[in-house]
Amino acid sequence: MKIFLSFFSLLIFTMFQSQELKDFVIPKGYEKVLEVKGDLDKDGKEETVIVCNTSEKIENQGFKRKFYILKNIQENLKIWKENSTILNSSGAGFYPEDNNLEIQIKNNCLVISQSFYSNSRHTDTSRYTFRFQNGDFYLIGAFNKFEDTCEFSFTYDVNFSTGKAIVDETYSECDGDENRKIPQDNHKEFIHKFDTLIKMNDFRIGENKFKIPNSKKYFTY
Repeated sequence: MKIFLSFFSLLIFTMFQSQELKDFVIPKGYEKVLEVKGDLDKDGKEETVIVCNTSEKIENQGFKRKFYILKNIQENLKIWKENSTILNSSGAGFYPEDNNLEIQIKNNCLVISQSFYSNSRHTDTSRYTFRFQNGDFYLIGAFNKFEDTCEFSFTYDVNFSTGKAIVDETYSECDGDENRKIPQDNHKEFIHKFDTLIKMNDFRIGENKFKIPNSKKYFTY
């Protein structure tokens, strides 16, 4: 009897969810860029994540991008979550043909990795990890590496669940730049307490920061 009631409850929930969520159709003028599958809410069923170039063009930066997290309900893809603020545009940066975008579903988390050239010498690589909990997706990890072709390499990594943060700043000499005073390398590992986690759709890259201990600098993410 208990098994029957559990099955009946699951059936009712699935039907209710199916009615609540909208069917997914790639909007007119959009172009699918990539698609990945994996279980994001630990229910034993795969979700589908689809990234699209939208029809909205950004001056000198290509097309704005958007991703959808889709539920497969009764053989139909339904829009569970969508976001248009985290992904770089299709032509971001100095050498857009060398840009990289990778999305993984790993350990039931959505991992978004991106890289681009901010100018002819500097590359910016980021990785943001989101986990579904308490009814929404929350940012639980942020990684950023900003590096010059030879002068420096800065790495910032934080786990919001544990509060562990790593700051690594290394400097080196460039050919033909022997007179430049090379700053001292800096490596810090510390714990920073976060009172709340940021929801995925509230997250804006570069608009969040906390102070690095014993430093005038901030950890920005």
